[in-house]
Amino acid sequence: MKELLKSVLFDQQKLVWNIRNVKRDFPTAYLNNQEIVVITGIRRCGKSTLLQQIRAEQSEKDYFINFDDERLIQFHVEDFQILYETFIELFGVQKTFYFDEIQNITGWERFVRRLHDYRNKVFITGSNANMLSRELGAHLTGRYVNHDLYPFSFREFLEYKEKVPSPSEMYSTEGKSEIKALFSQFFSVGGFPVFLENQNDNYINSLYENILYRDVMVRNNLTNEKELLELVYYLASNVSRLSSFSSLAKTIGVKNASTISNYLQFIQNTYLIFQVNKFDFSLKKQIQNTKKTYFIDQALVTRLGFLFSEEKGRLLENIVFIELKRRGHEVYYFSGKNECDFLIRRGIQISNAVQVCYSFDSQETKTRELNGLMEAMKTYSLTEGLILMNDTEEEITLDSLTIHIIPVWKWLLQGNIK
Repeated sequence: MKELLKSVLFDQQKLVWNIRNVKRDFPTAYLNNQEIVVITGIRRCGKSTLLQQIRAEQSEKDYFINFDDERLIQFHVEDFQILYETFIELFGVQKTFYFDEIQNITGWERFVRRLHDYRNKVFITGSNANMLSRELGAHLTGRYVNHDLYPFSFREFLEYKEKVPSPSEMYSTEGKSEIKALFSQFFSVGGFPVFLENQNDNYINSLYENILYRDVMVRNNLTNEKELLELVYYLASNVSRLSSFSSLAKTIGVKNASTISNYLQFIQNTYLIFQVNKFDFSLKKQIQNTKKTYFIDQALVTRLGFLFSEEKGRLLENIVFIELKRRGHEVYYFSGKNECDFLIRRGIQISNAVQVCYSFDSQETKTRELNGLMEAMKTYSLTEGLILMNDTEEEITLDSLTIHIIPVWKWLLQGNIK
């Protein structure tokens, strides 16, 4: 095993990482504290690159290994000690460790805990939420901090394009036109870093197949590929729409709704999709109510599902949802006599209500969107609300309520709710 590890370590040290172009957002406080740093997210969203960016800024950077390497298929928890000895033999004594895709090794958390107990700094990445949370919760409670990584935000997309606007450019006619043109690109191609380089749909298909087969089916011992494929296709074709376990079971042709519930949990564990509850102070009712489903990136929605061109509003809603998650918000939807797309919860209070609409293509649409937002605002005693649209900006006051209407592209660059 030691000779194999030496070969793997030296090969991986030679890998070239694109770490200079886009500086991913990361809390600098995590670099100097004693906690284990856990970076999680969907496959190919840039976790490994972020890990390399962190390594590049540290004085100790040699104790790195990526466990998503087929040569390590026979690596077991007892081999961690051999790995540790190999690190020391090759690079001398260091106190900083970098483990990529560590969830591939059963029992990894015990070794990481030992490293932490001896005051080593450990950075790890992983792409399975359930496995990581289960293992972290069982053995590393109070010893780690978690950083969720997503595909590029619109700001990071602009940085990738080397087009980050100055404040003045966001208000000039020429500057706004260029930003809006770039947002149209982002709307279509999303934020997966490698996909932006080639924009080859085969890449998205390959990514999806890896997630479906390796992260969902193999890890959970599932065999019914057809049911899973049809479920994801239906969800992508109906992104942001309401569904229940029983309705999905009927649509897919599955006899038991609990099977659909399990499938959805397995898929969510890969960070491919998110399910949003209707807000209710009763947790039981939240679980029982219908849910809305969103995807980690709009490129997956358009390539895995079927949407009509006039359904751009649902893609826009997906973009807004992912940005809310990226900013760390706890998100629900509102449903009363009318509907509001998002409620933001802080502590025990609803702090913001957000509606998303591509355009007010008719007075009926405008009335429906305003009524949904205003009902949510009145229900939770909010005096200000937000409507995010493709290309409209104004402020409306109705019934002593202030409604801010902002283009999504501008809101994405502002860095806060309003």
